[in-house]
Amino acid sequence: MYKRLIQTLLPALVVLLSGHAIATQAADDAVTSSEQSPHELIETVTDDLLQMIDEHRETFDDEPQAFFDSLDCLLTRVIDFKWIASNVMGTYRAEATDEQREQFVETFHRDLIETYGRGLISYGDETIVVLPPKEDLEGKRRVTVVQEIRGKDGVFPLYYSMALNREGVWKITNVVINGINLGKTFRNQFAQRAEKYDGNIDQVIANWSAPSDVMKSEG
Repeated sequence: MYKRLIQTLLPALVVLLSGHAIATQAADDAVTSSEQSPHELIETVTDDLLQMIDEHRETFDDEPQAFFDSLDCLLTRVIDFKWIASNVMGTYRAEATDEQREQFVETFHRDLIETYGRGLISYGDETIVVLPPKEDLEGKRRVTVVQEIRGKDGVFPLYYSMALNREGVWKITNVVINGINLGKTFRNQFAQRAEKYDGNIDQVIANWSAPSDVMKSEG
């Protein structure tokens, strides 16, 4: 149960693609995010996410897209998907065209929302707690927020790397759980695919959703 929860809940809260929410909603979210500390923001979005899961659990099989759309809008508030996707491309980012970079952001975004959204629906009744900061965060532009998933099988820590963007809004840029660095894992996956397809970035993007040996080894 916990292994499945880690593989699904974490990337949805993390990893971690902004740009598909409507403009007015994005503006409202930016104001809300800028008024909250990074710890408050993670706690608020987690509460909203759990409520969203409850609301869509019974109707998901018939209307999965409704859940994916709601999840997309919610996670856009806290995840810098564009920044994450750019870093996932690693050194291949410099070789890619603007169109390829944009296409990968869109593909990476969609894959995370749909793949991990399906796993989130099966989330149980574990307790999720955001730990208070251990130091004064005043003036900091990069912080780590620690969250714990607590249940009968143990406690699993999540470490969110968060950065203050140019608009003054806190965004998640990476997540580490039990020593597994998701940003690094996805970057290794991209490099593995690029090697497999002889550096053909279009092929990497087209086959991004296929099972990866990197992801299998992490699981």
